[in-house]
Amino acid sequence: MSGPISLEPGGAEQDTLALRLAETRPPRRRPRWALDDATLAIRLPRRGPDEEAVSALAAELADRVGPAVHPYEVAALLEAEGLSASLIKDRYGHPNLFSLASALYERVPRTFPEPAPTADPWRPDTVRCLLRGVLFALPGLAYLLTAPLWNAEGKASALIVAGLVSWAWGQALGHRAHLRMATGRREAGRTLLAGAPAGAAVATAVAALPAGGGPVTLVAAAQSAYLAAAGILLVLGRERLLLAALSPLVAGTAVLPWWEPGPLPRAGLPLLALLATLAVTGRALWTVLAVPAVSGATRPRMLWSLPYGLFGLAAGVLVLLEGRQEPYAVIVLTVSMGPAEWLLYRYRGLSVAALRATATPAGFLLRSAGILALCLLGYLLPLLPAALLTGAEPATLLLLAATLWTALLLQAFGAAWSSATISLAAAGGAGVVALLHLPPGPTALPLACGAAALCLAGCALWFLGRPAPHV
Repeated sequence: MSGPISLEPGGAEQDTLALRLAETRPPRRRPRWALDDATLAIRLPRRGPDEEAVSALAAELADRVGPAVHPYEVAALLEAEGLSASLIKDRYGHPNLFSLASALYERVPRTFPEPAPTADPWRPDTVRCLLRGVLFALPGLAYLLTAPLWNAEGKASALIVAGLVSWAWGQALGHRAHLRMATGRREAGRTLLAGAPAGAAVATAVAALPAGGGPVTLVAAAQSAYLAAAGILLVLGRERLLLAALSPLVAGTAVLPWWEPGPLPRAGLPLLALLATLAVTGRALWTVLAVPAVSGATRPRMLWSLPYGLFGLAAGVLVLLEGRQEPYAVIVLTVSMGPAEWLLYRYRGLSVAALRATATPAGFLLRSAGILALCLLGYLLPLLPAALLTGAEPATLLLLAATLWTALLLQAFGAAWSSATISLAAAGGAGVVALLHLPPGPTALPLACGAAALCLAGCALWFLGRPAPHV
């Protein structure tokens, strides 16, 4: 190559090397900033980062670079944005991806935004909970209809014993069915199909001893059969079918203030409701059993459901002792089981929210205590005017309701033995006092329930005041 060589790095062309080639024709006038036709321009490598371009990139990606805890996260972001090695060198003046990522990481302040609020996983079904409370109380209409048809005096103990056995059996069977539901609906249906008739048979056999045969045994058998069938429908979530099956009872009771239906309707309507309940239960089980079985399913141990049955027995005894003194209080308690179930769901949802909002175990314990107090007050306060309207002793009713709800709360989190043991101790103590007519007499029940409620609340704070059960 001949001719003079001119290096022109000045002005805005600091990164450009211009080589002027020899010309064979006369030069012509051109702008001073332009290279002529005989000039070869070679762009030199950038000597440092282009701070202006890097700043623009940092502003563009600030919302995604800010939450990063290491430059490698920024490097992954840049790769996802499609920045190639040549682009990083030419546009931003950095030798490689990690150098640019480190520059962006240092340039953008750290920001850790709160995660987006998620849906409450324990949001309760309000209509379903209220409906379940009504369904717990509706079967009592059958006794109102059939009371004139048989002599209940002296024979009520048979129905009480059968009811206690059915209650305890149903609690244990419901828990076992829910355990099997985690495997599959068919497995849960098989558990209910085997356990519910057995429970009804046991309850009827136990009632036959004090009844001594006769119509009371038949009534106990009908009661046990209904409780077994209704338990199946409630476990399977078929509350509306059960409500439809009980409609004859509602219709028959609604006309009693204005019309005497006579013996045949008084006996026929409860029987029709029982047959309808058995029919819809059979249909529900048939649908569940038609689902394909899960291969390799394991059976839970029977011992796991024992404390739930013991709690059912204890709860039945406590409600019975309250019913001996205040019969209408039993109706109030029965209907309140629907709101009680709704508040159990709310407790779990509020606890999950508290877990997200606190950063220390002490803070979560404080919030957990507040949530427990809030849910208890939400359950007990509506019972106060209900007790006054029915003429029941408010203290006894509220303490019994607090005992039952707190025990159910512990059971919902798997702490079944503690709730069953404390409830059995309260029921046993109050029952012995009532049976043997020992002091302190009628005040034994509120004292036992008050002590049980305090112990259960302490267990709830100790067990549920930690983050682990709510994760």
